[in-house]
Amino acid sequence: MIATTDRLSPTSAVKRLTIQTVGIATETTGMRSLDWDRDRFDIEFGLRNGTTYNSFLIQGEKIALVDTSHRKFETLYRETLTNLIDPASIDYLIISHTEPDHSGLVADILELAPDLTIVGAKVAIQFLENMVHRPFKSMQVKNGDKLDLGNGHELSFYSAPNLHWPDTIFTYDAKTKLLFTCDAFGMHYCDDHTFDEQTRLLEEDFKYYYDCLMGPNARSVLSALKRIEGLEIDIIATGHGPLLKYHIPQWMENYRVWSEEQTKTETLVALFYTEGYGYSEAIATAIAEGISRTGVIVEKIDLGSVDLPEVREWVMDAKGIVVGMPPQSAIQAQAALKTIIAATHPKQVIGLFESGGGEDEPLFPLRSQLFSNGLIEAFPPILIKEPPTLAIEQRCHEAGTDLGQELTRDRTIKQIKSINPDLEKALGRISSGLYILTTQKEEISSAMLASWVTQASLSPLGIAVAVSKDRAIIDLLQIGDRFVLNILEEGNYQHLMKHFLKRFAPGDDRFAGIKTYRANNGSPILADALAYLECEVTSRLDCNDHWVIYSTVEAGRVADVNALTAVHHRKVGNHY
Repeated sequence: MIATTDRLSPTSAVKRLTIQTVGIATETTGMRSLDWDRDRFDIEFGLRNGTTYNSFLIQGEKIALVDTSHRKFETLYRETLTNLIDPASIDYLIISHTEPDHSGLVADILELAPDLTIVGAKVAIQFLENMVHRPFKSMQVKNGDKLDLGNGHELSFYSAPNLHWPDTIFTYDAKTKLLFTCDAFGMHYCDDHTFDEQTRLLEEDFKYYYDCLMGPNARSVLSALKRIEGLEIDIIATGHGPLLKYHIPQWMENYRVWSEEQTKTETLVALFYTEGYGYSEAIATAIAEGISRTGVIVEKIDLGSVDLPEVREWVMDAKGIVVGMPPQSAIQAQAALKTIIAATHPKQVIGLFESGGGEDEPLFPLRSQLFSNGLIEAFPPILIKEPPTLAIEQRCHEAGTDLGQELTRDRTIKQIKSINPDLEKALGRISSGLYILTTQKEEISSAMLASWVTQASLSPLGIAVAVSKDRAIIDLLQIGDRFVLNILEEGNYQHLMKHFLKRFAPGDDRFAGIKTYRANNGSPILADALAYLECEVTSRLDCNDHWVIYSTVEAGRVADVNALTAVHHRKVGNHY
């Protein structure tokens, strides 16, 4: 028999915050923090039915708390937990992921139970170290790891990154057949019903939640579903909304169908790295960021823990493959490399990097094998011998961007052809100047040809520059960054255009062979420019496929007051 207790916040008349405690299975209690009036989640996620933050207590021979609650429930949650047990008796705090609405009270729990052990993915533990600002015991878990609480409560952990944070794990209790999934399978729906009895009332909110949080990571959803295949599940203990009990096959099938539909049109890159080895994770992350800005989906996969059939599936589905070389002594990673080689097919795009761990598997034999399989290299191998610097990080961003642009070239051409002919000719009659934007940030320098430039304000003096989101230089045009806008001269710009339009390899010196001198803000001034402006980025406007960079002008000079600015006349307006 399930016992239910509700506790009200002292300010519930204003904020309508309550906590429901429910016995949901043997020695397992749900603590559902009900946020009745919340009308927005994140910036874009409007709510119509409030939400809940669900936490769970498992009392075997040892006691585990699964997740906490939102900060706004601090007093009420502590009172509720203290009425259930002595918090000091908690042995483990399992963190499904570190998003603040689930981990907001971790520091409070540590205050009540300083000797407990926090259990989570490696990334989660790292995040928490920066969040709670105090030492704590920790246990890092990965896919397949187990934790025995006694009394039959053997917990198994399943890695589910990007659902919807990078550190997400699922937890399965073999005794009660409960699967704790945090955000996955949840919904923002607040009412007194603990479970999903009234399916018709929930379906719309369930789909809306999937579209907002899970849909953007549909491939990760499918990967997580495969990992929990075969589990006998009586209850899905979600982090938001009602727990799922009566219609589990339907809810899971919805996730599968929606995710498969979502991934049919996606371009995927499988990025293999080795967690904890050398600088593999940092380099992989930087390359992934460069790929992502081109609109390509990236899945980061740990060679040390992934199953070989899963490796094969990732490679078969991917249009691009990036591999960070693992240590020669890692048996599982070596087997995964062989699987990657066997599963590749011609015309896939590849990129390789060394991990810098001291015993990397040789890169060039793998490269030769992939070439013989008909794969195309997107960027030269990145060889890491020392801790990554800003320059190396920028090189990795550029490499990822190059790979993504290689994969999206056909899509870009298709988009160019898709505009109405009369409209594109009319747009093409908007003329613009020709400019070279140059910037220097510590040891990193870069440049780009620009034509979408305009003066944007008089007080202060300001200009606006439109920069495509898939340009690597965008990393150097954040708020507070400085650059020089070099204004090109009519009749004296072709050599500069030819130079800066050519394709540079990641990390190449953009200014080799070009005469420059240094501006006061540190950026290069082109000696052959007609004029230049020294600028500081003060704001950025998101314009779909471009960022409009608004900058104040700090200084400027004209080399020849009688010369004219080079003008760019397009015939059509659907590409530069």
